[in-house]
Amino acid sequence: MSSVSTQDERIAKMSFTTVYPLYLAKVEKKGRTKQELHQVIEWLTGFDEHNLQQMIKEGLSFEGFFKRATLHPNAKHITGLICGYRVEDIQNPLTQKVRYLDKLVDELAKGKAMEKILRKP
Repeated sequence: MSSVSTQDERIAKMSFTTVYPLYLAKVEKKGRTKQELHQVIEWLTGFDEHNLQQMIKEGLSFEGFFKRATLHPNAKHITGLICGYRVEDIQNPLTQKVRYLDKLVDELAKGKAMEKILRKP
């Protein structure tokens, strides 16, 4: 088994519920808000506040989380490096979705304008 497929498996099984507080701490440490984080997550996945809280409560893996998500059509415009990989070149669809979310959280934490994060024209 290649290291990429091992990483893909590990990401699929990782708990969104475990990673969510890390996302929140990252953005709040940089002066952004929980509401902004939720706005970014909702844009990418279609999950409103109620749905998001339900996903967290259920303790879903990223695989389960993204199985229920409806990815925003402009998500394909998320590009750049995350964890040493170009997001647009990631072959595994689930890993790419997780890295999309990671990239958006990074952009939020770095102070990027919300309309740019949400890929608004």
